[in-house]
Amino acid sequence: MRRAFVVLLWLICGLLVAAPWLCARHQLSILTELLIFGLLALSLDLIMGYTGMVSFGHAAYFGLGAYAGALTLLTWQLPIPLALASGAVCAAAIAWPIGYLSTRRTGIYFAMLTLAFAQLLYTIAYKWRSLTGGSDGITGVPKSALWWAGPSLGTPRAYYFLVLVTVAVALLACWALVRSPFGRAVVAIRENERKFAALGRDPARFKLIVFVIAAGFAGLAGALFAPFRGFASPELMFWVLSGQALMMVIVGGIGTLVGPVVGAMVFILVQEILSSYTEHWMIFTGGIFVLMVIFLPGGIVGTARRWLELERPG
Repeated sequence: MRRAFVVLLWLICGLLVAAPWLCARHQLSILTELLIFGLLALSLDLIMGYTGMVSFGHAAYFGLGAYAGALTLLTWQLPIPLALASGAVCAAAIAWPIGYLSTRRTGIYFAMLTLAFAQLLYTIAYKWRSLTGGSDGITGVPKSALWWAGPSLGTPRAYYFLVLVTVAVALLACWALVRSPFGRAVVAIRENERKFAALGRDPARFKLIVFVIAAGFAGLAGALFAPFRGFASPELMFWVLSGQALMMVIVGGIGTLVGPVVGAMVFILVQEILSSYTEHWMIFTGGIFVLMVIFLPGGIVGTARRWLELERPG
């Protein structure tokens, strides 16, 4: 069973690489969006699954990255990699003071602080019309080149590969982070923060670093989204998207990294399919996810991992 699971993973990777030649234009667009929101869910899993902090305002950094990337492309006409870097850096920089204040609290107090700061950022984006366009947002965000005078990323196939490579690199970076000594220290904080503090280490510092790194990856996802859809708006920072990201992580599997990416794909695909059949799709979507949480408490990947562990001899 374990061997079959590994073969399935390699098959999925192969299909993702071959997707531009297997999918129609609309299908490739949906797959690109799935990967972008998968990166958003992956970033949330860093603080939720490995540090045990539940954020209700993570979408704020997604929106900040989208605005930073959009303004970089529109104002200076820079290559997209620099716009992606600006989105990640902007989100991480703003997350630093917010995280400094929020990570001093735990449980519901931390969650409410993240929600309050996210709504504050949303209000600023909504009111600052000269910079953000207000409720209309910023439109006409272009897909520029990979580098100066380099190949254009304007085609769906080229932009898909940019998103695929970015998500793969982010996933590997997060995998290396959680398996490093720093990652093990973060997991120790999640398991018993008081015992960790009793060893003479400051848990708030570790939590702040993870918070900022997660915000940076969320900003990277937002910077990918802006040229993909051609706009950035305050709605990308609203608490509804934060709740959807939480659901993606739960459906895919908390603390699994790849699980949130899978959860994002399932979450968006279910909505896409049901909405094409009925106008009451939200009722059925809610029912499906309630059943998944009840019968797959570890999420899709978490449940699969548990089955594999049960299959091991001894």
